[in-house]
Amino acid sequence: MDLLKHNILFVGGKGGVGKSTSAAAIAWKSAQKGYRTLLVSTDPAHNTGDIFDRKIGGKNTEIAPNLYGLEIDPEMETANYIKGVKANIKGVVHAGMMEEVHRQLDTAKASPGADEAALFDKLISIVLEEREHFDKIVFDTAPTGHTIRLLTLPELMGIWIEGLLEKRRKTNENYSALLNDGEPVEDPIYDVLRTRQDRFSRARELLLNPKETGFVFVLNPERLPILETEKALKLLSQYDLHVKTLIVNKVLPDEVEGSFMAERKKHEKPHLTKIRETFRKQNLIYVPFSSQDIVNKELLEWFSERLDQ
Repeated sequence: MDLLKHNILFVGGKGGVGKSTSAAAIAWKSAQKGYRTLLVSTDPAHNTGDIFDRKIGGKNTEIAPNLYGLEIDPEMETANYIKGVKANIKGVVHAGMMEEVHRQLDTAKASPGADEAALFDKLISIVLEEREHFDKIVFDTAPTGHTIRLLTLPELMGIWIEGLLEKRRKTNENYSALLNDGEPVEDPIYDVLRTRQDRFSRARELLLNPKETGFVFVLNPERLPILETEKALKLLSQYDLHVKTLIVNKVLPDEVEGSFMAERKKHEKPHLTKIRETFRKQNLIYVPFSSQDIVNKELLEWFSERLDQ
């Protein structure tokens, strides 16, 4: 399976196209080949546990030989993220202001983007730290728009933190010159920002390394998934994130019975042509429409065999 040449693999796509099944099948095949594999779900819907018919949750859980699952809980990660911010500002903010600052941070839990920032922090921790314990890490990501924001954050956050560091640097230089006889001042916030900048930089380096990280999108031979995938690939390429493989899922078999299925097959044909013409640079893997939902290991094995193209 060519997909397994990467140590880190992100599987994305429109909701309902079979993204979680594809990620699970890739991870399953990886584990079968002897790689110690971690399957990570960042999708709030969390279908991974349903596919393996067991509870997984927020800790690395063994679900088969060589295969571990992890479902990231955005609420829990947001709470941990805010807790970490509180710890970082302890001793930096005046004691009399701490109560108000904590109140503001607790309010921030419900703000737009809080879950995303926390999820991004967790994703970076997995990419940088869990790779020491696993041969392969497969990410089952949320639907397309969320995936794009998540994968482009290292670039955006890097620029943002660089701006913050520059402002802190100038403030510290001015403070040292005016009030501290030229002696440099200790600035724990500056140190925290530098540490985060280093983590973002290392994560970005890994994500942009085609030998380490691969990106797969799943789509169905239908108009909207094709359009959404085309937009996603163009946007990701602007950040030097290049999707090399597409899984075309739920393709009707050549031989279909009944007038309804024959009509569906006829309707599908131009979409398959569109996929071939639109995604000439991508490796296309076709998976036939299964007569059953992929909800056990036997069916997952069937699906994973279809990925060896």
